[in-house]
Amino acid sequence: MSPHPLERAVVMVLDSCGAGEAPDAHRYGDSGADTLGNVARAVGGLTLPNLGAAGLGNLHPGLEGVPAATHPSMAFGRMAPASAGKDSTTGHWEIAGLWVTRPFGLFPDGFPPELTDPIEAEFGRKFLGNMAASGTTIIAELGERHLATGRPILYTSGDSVFQIACHADVLSVAELYRLCEIARRHCDAYRIGRVIARPFVGEPGNFRRTYDRKDFSMLPPSSTLLDQVSEAGMTVWGIGKTEDLFCAQGLTRSQHTEGDADGLGKTVEALSAMKSEGRPGLIFTNLVDLDMRYGHRQDPHGYAAALEGIDSWIPALAETLGGNDLLFITADHGTDPTGDSTDHTREMVPLLVAGRNAAGVDLGIRGRYSDVAVTIAEGFGLPPTGEGTSFWKEVA
Repeated sequence: MSPHPLERAVVMVLDSCGAGEAPDAHRYGDSGADTLGNVARAVGGLTLPNLGAAGLGNLHPGLEGVPAATHPSMAFGRMAPASAGKDSTTGHWEIAGLWVTRPFGLFPDGFPPELTDPIEAEFGRKFLGNMAASGTTIIAELGERHLATGRPILYTSGDSVFQIACHADVLSVAELYRLCEIARRHCDAYRIGRVIARPFVGEPGNFRRTYDRKDFSMLPPSSTLLDQVSEAGMTVWGIGKTEDLFCAQGLTRSQHTEGDADGLGKTVEALSAMKSEGRPGLIFTNLVDLDMRYGHRQDPHGYAAALEGIDSWIPALAETLGGNDLLFITADHGTDPTGDSTDHTREMVPLLVAGRNAAGVDLGIRGRYSDVAVTIAEGFGLPPTGEGTSFWKEVA
């Protein structure tokens, strides 16, 4: 007898929660990267009882503080990236079935005047900075001059990002977004993955970035799982920065969030609403704090505490699942906060799957993130989304 079809799928991306170096990590300068493992060692062991019971210690053997579960409550495995790159856009697109075969443009020495001059002319203000830097560091270094001159702070990193930071007293959030929209149009020709608005507040010596951050990504060049599910007449609900990373393509509803607790709460509420109304479909959640607040800031203790916060929500998420629902917990790349760099790291990502008959299934090490999209597509009775190997029958 064939399994019942999937009714609802929840994909929860723990932004930057890598689970060990990818097979090709050396090509990216990331040999030895292991976000989960190195954070655990740095803090003397993680305290993650719910993720541990799910199988986190099974998929990452030797994870300090998280032993392998005898009877894991979820299916468990790891996925290696197949796309070129190690940024959020690339990772999320691959999870949704779209591979990036041509890397996004990188500008570690700053952006050329051929790109910045037209943006400055169109908006009417010149940039400060234009260098690779940590966001909090460059705001601390240039924030006072920014307040005095009104010039937006421009910076990048080892990833394909054109980041613009402005104090709320210099540019309103709406004006900063308008500047980023101008930059997005010009950045397309340079294949820059994301233009990111980075609003901040406070006084010199005490600047603080706000949750009004917004990512302006390149348009996905072809359809993703989100498009496929919405075109089939089902709900596709984006939570967190999902809308930004997919340019709202394929989404029928979106909610931005202010921190991971807010994102987790909104995910539970969305799933409850879809269940009570009998609506099938997909919820795609991004939890950004691990990356934005702790990974890039090289704060393993903050990273561990944030993981504990996520862990506390696992029972509520699992209990909200219906009998024909699945929850996929994964990540988009690593950002190992214990290394010398503040950039993303080329890593495998965890894969935990709850619901139906998933408990205790060893999904092994998979060769691409897009196996998630192919599995969900099969569960919904849809054609495969991109390349990948479905594990639907193993968890159904």
